[in-house]
Amino acid sequence: MQSGLFVIEGLRIVEDALSENIEIHSLIISEQYTDKYSYILSQADLRGVKPVIVSNELGNRISCTEKTQGIFAVCRMKSQPDFSSSIICSGKYAVLYQLQDPGNLGTIIRTADAMGIDGVILCQSCDIYSPKTMRSTMGSAFRMNIWNIPDISFIINEFRNAHIKTYPAVIDSSAADLRKCSFSDGGAVIIGNEGNGIPDDIVKLCDIPVTIKMNGNINSMNAGMAAGIILWEMTSGGFGDE
Repeated sequence: MQSGLFVIEGLRIVEDALSENIEIHSLIISEQYTDKYSYILSQADLRGVKPVIVSNELGNRISCTEKTQGIFAVCRMKSQPDFSSSIICSGKYAVLYQLQDPGNLGTIIRTADAMGIDGVILCQSCDIYSPKTMRSTMGSAFRMNIWNIPDISFIINEFRNAHIKTYPAVIDSSAADLRKCSFSDGGAVIIGNEGNGIPDDIVKLCDIPVTIKMNGNINSMNAGMAAGIILWEMTSGGFGDE
């Protein structure tokens, strides 16, 4: 595969790629689905994309799913805007630090899109362009501002320079209760690795550690679920601070 290209699979995400004007290098359809996807072929033709029709056997072989929908596209990665100059005053951001599960990554990006988050920063996390991650985003990866920056210290410092506070999500009873935090001036929440969370030395670089208060004997939560709760609180239920 040429550098800068990635593969998506499935009807919904191919439709999203077309509607969001993502540059499509190739459209691949299994022969048994050509009639079913005739409208996709028409849209692709308007974009100057010539389809590649493959045998059903080959379509099944190249599929990453148990039950293929018989449609794939090879797309060009979006250019990444300059991070420092793109930070919005009072903006709200999600930093995903060392996330390893593609499903979690995709779910969080999709949730961030739904909540109106201004951008997602990937730091040493799994590949956003893997087929599983892209399927999990349900097209949100095409709409969101997403940066891939390996240096967490740089990310934190750039937010500080922009007067955006950083909020590492931790499991710590002494951390600020998420429900009592105000994000009216924006903020950047940091979600850590599924198993290890955020290292203490990184937490110390941040402004206000936050925690989700839990009842009973529950002391941990799936990263995707935790991020959903945090982003909901951060945006007052997805409607900003209005």
